[in-house]
Amino acid sequence: MDSKRSPERAQPVAGGEGRRAPVPVKIVIAGGFGVGKTTTVGAISEITPLTTEAVMTSVAAEIDRTGAVPEKTTTTVALDLGCITIDPSLKLYLFGTPGQDRFGFMWPDLSLGALGALVICDTRRLDSCYPAIDYFEKIELPFVVALNLFDGTLAHDLADVRWALAIREQIPVITFDARDRLSVRDALLAVLHHARDVSSGKERARPRPAPIRTGDSRPSLRIAASDHPYRR
Repeated sequence: MDSKRSPERAQPVAGGEGRRAPVPVKIVIAGGFGVGKTTTVGAISEITPLTTEAVMTSVAAEIDRTGAVPEKTTTTVALDLGCITIDPSLKLYLFGTPGQDRFGFMWPDLSLGALGALVICDTRRLDSCYPAIDYFEKIELPFVVALNLFDGTLAHDLADVRWALAIREQIPVITFDARDRLSVRDALLAVLHHARDVSSGKERARPRPAPIRTGDSRPSLRIAASDHPYRR
């Protein structure tokens, strides 16, 4: 997939005097299978989202571990695409990734040229977001972890989630509702603010390995993902 760098200055809008087109900004919406990526894009997009939903087969249901989301009957097989104009000077283009391991080869193209990423997590299945976090850490793309409030509840405290994900304190961990337009807006603004802080040098610390904890009553949820296709 070829990608061209956006022009440094936005071009005037056709037919508008002195008006300039908003600067396009690419944001990746990532996470594991069934965490709410398609719902997130659809909740806020000002256009009808481009989706690549396909009906799940019985074989795919077994591979993708649908036990935690038995009501899910379709799945994204390529990408979701939507957009939202934040203000007259800024327009976000949202690229939702497929959540299954077998589509990991698409991630480099989907992430190319992105300003930042929103990693959506289901706290009932934290391990589903590990590959996305590992991938964005590897390519050094700023990201925010967003815990989707399924049924309005949070299975774990934010501090426990941060510990389980072994991410730095500088990386925002927030809660949001993928079905609510304003909640999704706030999550996307968190990505923009974090990316701005990283680019301005306010947050330049390199990722550090999580400390080895002994005698801790909380279970260790982080798993090794060195063989995961997203890491290749």
